[in-house]
Amino acid sequence: LWARSLPARLPRPPPAAAGSGPLGPCGRRAYAPPGERKRFYQNVSISQGEGGFEINLDHRKLKTPQAKLFTVPSEALAIAVATEWDSQKDTIKFYTMHLTTLCNTALDNPTQRNKTQLIRAAVKFLETDTICYRVEEPPALAELQKNEWDPVVTWAEKRYNVTIGSSTSILGPNIPASTKETFVNHLASYNMWALQGIEFVITQLKSLILSMGLIDRHITVEKAVLLSRLEEEYQIRRWGNVEWAHDYDLCELRARTAAGTLFVHLCSESSTVKHKLLQD
Repeated sequence: LWARSLPARLPRPPPAAAGSGPLGPCGRRAYAPPGERKRFYQNVSISQGEGGFEINLDHRKLKTPQAKLFTVPSEALAIAVATEWDSQKDTIKFYTMHLTTLCNTALDNPTQRNKTQLIRAAVKFLETDTICYRVEEPPALAELQKNEWDPVVTWAEKRYNVTIGSSTSILGPNIPASTKETFVNHLASYNMWALQGIEFVITQLKSLILSMGLIDRHITVEKAVLLSRLEEEYQIRRWGNVEWAHDYDLCELRARTAAGTLFVHLCSESSTVKHKLLQD
């Protein structure tokens, strides 16, 4: 086994909101992180064991809520999680630690779902996808939706060779079974850990299409969040917003979405980080 201390200049993750655990069946949260706790450790490091990469708080190994050894599949993910713990000050704010929460969910699987169930739950979001529901009134909002959402739908249709469309009906668009099956097959290429992250991003954006555009690096986090809140942003520009509340909500959503996206990519990362990067 080997251990490695964290470098002094690891980037600090952005703050994020409470209660941000991934959703399980029927909308239940897989894990709702606890509130706060006094910091009980001085140093954070990572080590490599037989099952993967572990997080050490001083000389104690991190455990999951179900008391399993906290072991992640890639060194890059271990460093990112360790950074969350290292960035805590006098008080540990668990609700800011989205990567830790996602790892806990992947390790403990509290909702006891298998890969097929995770994929089906993600694809089911197509039936209520935010950017597939359009308004007819007011005309300005209808035009805004068309201009901003249509290019993303068009990209998804070309990228996955599917038909998606949109609808102004309360019933939503009629998504072909072949489209759903294509997304099922695509998501099957991800591992269980990455699927947990994909579902987390989908629940933030309320959109499978935006989530895949983000994970495929077609759009940025900022763009995905803006598109997911398009109607709300329109109403705010028209009527104004509650001072500070809007900006806070926006930042929180960006932080959760960014964390989920990063989690997906780090869970798909099999190679280890070069030693030089940890020494710089």
